[in-house]
Amino acid sequence: MPLIMDKTLKFVIQKHTQKGLIHWDLMFEAGTVLQTYRLDLPPEKLYLKPNIAIKIFDHPLKFLTYQGSVNKGLGTVEIADYGTYTPLTANSKQQELLLQGKILKGKFRLTLIEKDKWEFRKI
Repeated sequence: MPLIMDKTLKFVIQKHTQKGLIHWDLMFEAGTVLQTYRLDLPPEKLYLKPNIAIKIFDHPLKFLTYQGSVNKGLGTVEIADYGTYTPLTANSKQQELLLQGKILKGKFRLTLIEKDKWEFRKI
């Protein structure tokens, strides 16, 4: 795995509520967009067990700090965790990241399972 330049970037986890259903969007700053993954667990539970992270569409950078109405008023988002991250290693099937959030701290790994389905775990 090649070592990536030591660059600190921002991340955010938003709690997304719509029609009584809740999921969390994990977003990583990547150039002019936020690479986004859908999670079923809140940040405080991500230490306990691996979670499936579904890669969804990239979001605009404004979502680093946005809280409020989304999807034409059908849902809301609120920030559940935020901070910085440093990419440690990466290839097309795995990324290791050092997170420095309010809740998530330490090394985490995203591992490709199939297509847009990743495993997100503390390492």
